[in-house]
Amino acid sequence: MKILNCPLNGPRNISEFVWGGEVKPMPDPGVGSDRDWGAFVFLENNTAGVVREWWCHVPTSFWFIGERDTVTDEIIRTYPAGELFRERVEFAARPKAGEGTR
Repeated sequence: MKILNCPLNGPRNISEFVWGGEVKPMPDPGVGSDRDWGAFVFLENNTAGVVREWWCHVPTSFWFIGERDTVTDEIIRTYPAGELFRERVEFAARPKAGEGTR
């Protein structure tokens, strides 16, 4: 049985987790093109070596970051996403109902 250390819940069976993709820079919300966003959401670098990845503990819906060696499949460390992402990203506000163009 493979064990993954959840930063919130401690060591758990890996069957309780889902992989969420590589951690990579998000396109600028104001100027990112559809192509930029498509690459961000759907493409992976598939790097051999240590990679930062999103993981989710499904029973608690807790998302965190894990560093894993893709060659050996060894999980080096896990930590809350707040250690890497310290600021909230603000997106443009949507027009309120009844406002904007028709």
